[in-house]
Amino acid sequence: MTLDARPAADTRAASFEDAFRALYASRFANLYRYLDRLTGDAELASDVAQEAFIRLHGRGEMPDEPMGWLVTVANNLVRDERRVSGRRLRLLAEQPQRVPVGAAADPAADLDRAERIDAVRAALDTLSLRDRQALLLRHAGYSYREIAAALGLADTSVGTTLVRAGQAFRAAYQELHGAPD
Repeated sequence: MTLDARPAADTRAASFEDAFRALYASRFANLYRYLDRLTGDAELASDVAQEAFIRLHGRGEMPDEPMGWLVTVANNLVRDERRVSGRRLRLLAEQPQRVPVGAAADPAADLDRAERIDAVRAALDTLSLRDRQALLLRHAGYSYREIAAALGLADTSVGTTLVRAGQAFRAAYQELHGAPD
């Protein structure tokens, strides 16, 4: 073993730590937002997003597509959580809408917002899991490449998937709730 081998390993570790911190700072909120919309449970979304980043850190090196890798891990964690506690998640989804801290209480606006969220969630629930995930990922700001990596799609098929999913969502929404306001 040469004397230069140890500093190179230290440099790689420091480089990974810097890349990890930058990724966490810039993309944690996007992953959380996607998971919150996917699950309808803010606490679960926070836990899963944090766990996905912990697993990336434990990996010790960045994958080729870090956000795709994180979304894949997060989707697997959500699937596992739903398998283990599906009943609990259904009960949590029926919770009344949480009012953000510091928000003025306007019962009519809160009710209207809750009804719109329920209408969108009902339409999303009619879509296939892949279509629902693709729409939510795109809405959370993920690139086509990141969506492709996360969902195991070819880069070139993401646009078509999003168009079809969007059409299916609009049709489901109109069937369930009539024409949008």
